[in-house]
Amino acid sequence: MTIIIGFVVTIGCLLGGFVAMGGHVMVIWQPWEYVIICGSALGTFLVANPLSTIKDTGAGMVEAFKHTAPKERDFLDVLIVLYTMMKLIKTKPKNEVEPHIEAPHESELFAPYPKLLANTNLVTFICDYCRLILIGNARTHEIEALMDEEIETLAHEKLKPYHAMVSVSEALPALGIVAAVLGVIKAMGALDQSPELLGHLIGSALVGTFAGVFFSYAVVGPIATNIKIVREKQLRLYTLVKQSLLAFMNGAVPQIAVEHGRKTISTHYRPTIDVVEQETVAGGVVPAKAAA
Repeated sequence: MTIIIGFVVTIGCLLGGFVAMGGHVMVIWQPWEYVIICGSALGTFLVANPLSTIKDTGAGMVEAFKHTAPKERDFLDVLIVLYTMMKLIKTKPKNEVEPHIEAPHESELFAPYPKLLANTNLVTFICDYCRLILIGNARTHEIEALMDEEIETLAHEKLKPYHAMVSVSEALPALGIVAAVLGVIKAMGALDQSPELLGHLIGSALVGTFAGVFFSYAVVGPIATNIKIVREKQLRLYTLVKQSLLAFMNGAVPQIAVEHGRKTISTHYRPTIDVVEQETVAGGVVPAKAAA
């Protein structure tokens, strides 16, 4: 929603200011200049990126417009699952814990949290490291290094759309110049025409430069930044899991371990310690089969 509001404000101020200066809006409307610039930008984007990145960029743009970053409820759900999992590992035999790790989509532990289950990568991340803890021979510093490496890899993958969009943004001003040069070439072919027509052709050509700069700094660049913001917020869930499990491996009880994870959450979405305690005690109930 904020992206749409921002575009409305930007375009409104741009056109309003131009009209207030005595300009004519129809002069800016040069569709073929926009076709040259946007088409060339799209073409270079397709050339520079594999199909997987192209698809993920589309997904990233949807996430940016919807701002599908994790909220307080999402962080709480992860904390509850971690608390319950650590409690099981600490108090139950290995054969009772393994089913929740091996088949999380069939587990009573994950079932109350469909949004978390839909995040397959995060669920796999949780289960993989809980499995290593359950084996019992893992060293904390080795697990931490492995987690850091995996999170870095995930960050690299998730930010590919951002880097792809930034590359397009950086190219747009130059593509605008290309469109302007083509317009000037067209104008040079009409030097024998009236000054009024020649002036119109030159003005049309200059719209290319304007459009390239505008699309770069007012459209593509801000969308790319928003994709980065949303994706980095999504990665905070992995950091939460990492710190909670490392604290548990170092001897912290589950309630203290999830507090380590809570501290990694942005203050804007961080639940209070009382809310976490209430949610984990009430929500982090050992599944019936494991409790039997």
